[in-house]
Amino acid sequence: MHGAPGRDVHVSVAARSIQPGELVVLTLTLPKHAERVRVRAFDHDMPVFDAGDGTWQALVGIDLDVTPGRHLVSIDAHVTGGDVHVSEPLLVRSKTFATRSLRVDENYVNPPAAVEERIAREAAEMRRIWQSSAHERLWTTSFVRPVPGASVSRFGTRSVFNGQSRNPHGGGDFLSPSGTPIHAPGRGRVALARELYFSGNTVIIDHGLGFFSLLAHLSAFDVHEGEVVDAGQVVGRVGATGRVTGAHLHWAVRIGGARVDPLAVLALLGGKSSG
Repeated sequence: MHGAPGRDVHVSVAARSIQPGELVVLTLTLPKHAERVRVRAFDHDMPVFDAGDGTWQALVGIDLDVTPGRHLVSIDAHVTGGDVHVSEPLLVRSKTFATRSLRVDENYVNPPAAVEERIAREAAEMRRIWQSSAHERLWTTSFVRPVPGASVSRFGTRSVFNGQSRNPHGGGDFLSPSGTPIHAPGRGRVALARELYFSGNTVIIDHGLGFFSLLAHLSAFDVHEGEVVDAGQVVGRVGATGRVTGAHLHWAVRIGGARVDPLAVLALLGGKSSG
């Protein structure tokens, strides 16, 4: 697909790799002025925006559960004089994620029955948030690391707790001392800033167009829901709230409904340190 000329659209590709959990940035060169462009992949609309100089960019997230093989990306553009439709193939290669087996307190495997209603309510709230993104691009600059230092966990690791398989690790863990300031990875609106059962004190930032950052296990908040924050602005402090055993920041990213490695976001959309 790299540099592939469609009938009416030229598509170029940037990615660390085209595998589950990765981000693919498509740059679209259209034959005429476009009023709007829609890009759809894996049964989801993907963030797409006017990048200037006659090009548009689309952010295609490849979820952890995407089956390797040939998938189609559909591109629909309303241009001067009519509409353009192109389907481009995206070949997703297989990826083997690490597996870890741990013995932990039984409450970490099966939460008490008394909290089941709360867990269900919070899961429904999260689904609502993922479906309620701003219709415009809110981020304006490169993305930054929310805390200094490298990720200390492997994105996509499959955990087996007390013999029971759990959901794959859908973010990056950054080992930072409690109280370390946490910076917004990119500009956006705070969609959630409250305590949740699993992730503790949690901030979700809607960057617009179906692009979200989730920052979890905070010890304190520095923002409130509905507030617009800039890249690098302090939104909270590192902590150990929720279902964790030590202080760290968990940063998860969703793009077009896909769970994406946050380090791929830094590699393709920024990467400079926030502190």
